[in-house]
Amino acid sequence: MAEKAEAYDSSEIRVLEGLEPVRLRPGMYIGSTGYDGLHHLIKEIADNSIDEAIAGYANRIDITILQDGGVRVDDNGRGIPVDIHPKTKKSTLETVLTVLHAGGKFGDGGYKVSSGLHGVGSSVVNALSTRMVAEVYREGKTHHIEFDTGKPTTELIVTKGSPRESGTSITFYPDPTIFKETTTFDYSWVSSYARHQAYLTKGILITVSDERTNANESFYFEGGIKSYVKRLNNGKEVLSDDIFYVEKQVQDTGIEIALQYNDTFAEIMKPFANNVLTPDGGMHVVGFRTGLNRTINDYARKNGLLKEKEDNLTADDIKEGLTAVILVKLPDPQFEGQTKNKLGNPEVRGYVDKVMTEYFGYYLEENPAIAKKIVGKATLAARARKAARAARDNVIRKGAFEGLNLPSKLADCSSRNAEECELFIVEGNSAAGSAKEGRDSRIQAILPLRGKVLNTERARLDKMLANAELVSLIKGLGVGIGDQFNIDGLRYHKIVFMTDADVDGSHISTLLLTFFFRYMPDVIKEGHVYLAKPPLFGLIKGTGNTRKIDYIYDEEALEKALTEKIAERKAQGVKIDEESERFKQAGYTAQQRFKGLGEMDAAQLWETTMNPENRILVRVNIEDAEKADAIFSKLMGDQAELRKNFIQARAASVDLDDLDF
Repeated sequence: MAEKAEAYDSSEIRVLEGLEPVRLRPGMYIGSTGYDGLHHLIKEIADNSIDEAIAGYANRIDITILQDGGVRVDDNGRGIPVDIHPKTKKSTLETVLTVLHAGGKFGDGGYKVSSGLHGVGSSVVNALSTRMVAEVYREGKTHHIEFDTGKPTTELIVTKGSPRESGTSITFYPDPTIFKETTTFDYSWVSSYARHQAYLTKGILITVSDERTNANESFYFEGGIKSYVKRLNNGKEVLSDDIFYVEKQVQDTGIEIALQYNDTFAEIMKPFANNVLTPDGGMHVVGFRTGLNRTINDYARKNGLLKEKEDNLTADDIKEGLTAVILVKLPDPQFEGQTKNKLGNPEVRGYVDKVMTEYFGYYLEENPAIAKKIVGKATLAARARKAARAARDNVIRKGAFEGLNLPSKLADCSSRNAEECELFIVEGNSAAGSAKEGRDSRIQAILPLRGKVLNTERARLDKMLANAELVSLIKGLGVGIGDQFNIDGLRYHKIVFMTDADVDGSHISTLLLTFFFRYMPDVIKEGHVYLAKPPLFGLIKGTGNTRKIDYIYDEEALEKALTEKIAERKAQGVKIDEESERFKQAGYTAQQRFKGLGEMDAAQLWETTMNPENRILVRVNIEDAEKADAIFSKLMGDQAELRKNFIQARAASVDLDDLDF
């Protein structure tokens, strides 16, 4: 029987004051204390400046990563009020920065539309910073105050003169005791955030600077979300250069929609509410799809592009090749959760449906050539869908572990606990044989690939299901494909690409990544896809039973290992033959270069690449879906000229963070 606890009375109840809850449970307010949470601090501050711009009071925002590790966000808005707040009896500036749920986003007095609803942003950043400096410029004066972990360290200091007529400047330094993983800001994240906000707010200039590297950029898009659609379709063949765009006010909700079709088979949908990306959609997306589908089908019927006996085009047919940005601005958005992934306002569905039906209908009538191309593309998609249906039904397993119609080439594991199961997709029969022999058969399954799989960047589902290698993969994974995809059926929570460390191996991995990114992106997003990293070299010492191999995974590591060993031997007084090969100078008897996985026996493959205690796995993440989409379109698409230019310009040194797609 458990031992009884001590008396439970009022002394056991802790009352948190001020910003204590934020420091005690930071994840509740910013999601995490890792990379994402760190950069969320910038968003919380900059979003306030964006709200000033949305309201029409600011047209410039400057974000600077400082040399000493801080971040400064400046705007030329009205400036946070500095008069005494009637409730707190402190300056409104101090109140906003030290009191949760204090801000101009409640009621009707501050902002009609804002991205931050909870009024916690600035105060949360203050609580999680070792230092915050706030300056407000109003009426020819500068108002200055500083904080340490949310507590004021100075009075509000007012001086005459200011660098601009009005505005706010916030500088903060994240607390390393909270952000233990890193306090180093990533310029590429800041740049991406600024670019997106500039697209979503027409006429605003956002500059980004990094004092550490002297990098700087400016973003200004007069076309707003039309410019955004153009960028998203960069590198793709569009059906027409013209971009449909509408901006209308319905009741108290502003609606902006831009769309354009391209010749790919994937959809790019970017829905926003008050400049906040809602990746899970919501009522604005439902209204958009309803209006789009009805309008295209009505036009096709009216103009004889669909025969009388033909079924209507489905939503899946119509969204093929669609690139769309939806932006709604409303006074009281109902987001699902603090992360704001989905918009729940039911009235917005009808508003967006009405705007799409009316104005996209006008667009199709006024542009019959474009309309015919859009309907034609959707009709081809419908035919491909019908052709793929029978093949897909044969491929998809109905449950996670029942109906075991698994591919014959799959050497499955015995465990049925998906969380511990691993699937190794292995290049070549020779390596697959070693992997099968050396694996832990309880949790590790092996699926060999014969040659290179189909490039799915330019393949519809019907063509893809005719490829035996991909069909085997789909069957083995257990998640289905297309509209029957269900991540809950995933049979292995680690899917590992194990290919040779050469050009062909990299190409196979890229083809597999293309397939997962285009047809099963959720498998990547939920962290299930990995790349194995087999060793390139083996440094051998001794023979027979005393034989030992040190495995090295790249050229740089090899040089480092040899240099350190040689220096160590010299320090011990060992005589070094400077004319001999470097591995011999380091005391090894031989050096082996592994040209492929097939050169390893089962024991070596297990020891170096499959044993969870020794192996190196690289998890595949989608940090920037737009950049990833652009890379796949350019490098895996059918426009050879784009690929050729890319290779010629960047073959010598490629840094994905520097690519401008």
